[in-house]
Amino acid sequence: MFGQSWTRIGFGFLIALILGLWAVFNIVQNERTTPLWKAIWSVFVLYVPYFGFIVWLLFGPRATKNAVL
Repeated sequence: MFGQSWTRIGFGFLIALILGLWAVFNIVQNERTTPLWKAIWSVFVLYVPYFGFIVWLLFGPRATKNAVL
């Protein structure tokens, strides 16, 4: 109905949306992070979908674990 090009764009968008929402859900659930950093990470992950998710995955959860030690 929409053509093959829409399918490629839609699939990429769907993956970015799922990864972004999963990351934002984990960011908001983290009790050790201040509300300001939660907002900054959430905006970064949602506005720069793939790159933001990868940066959060590398530095976000690991940074909070190191703060506890």
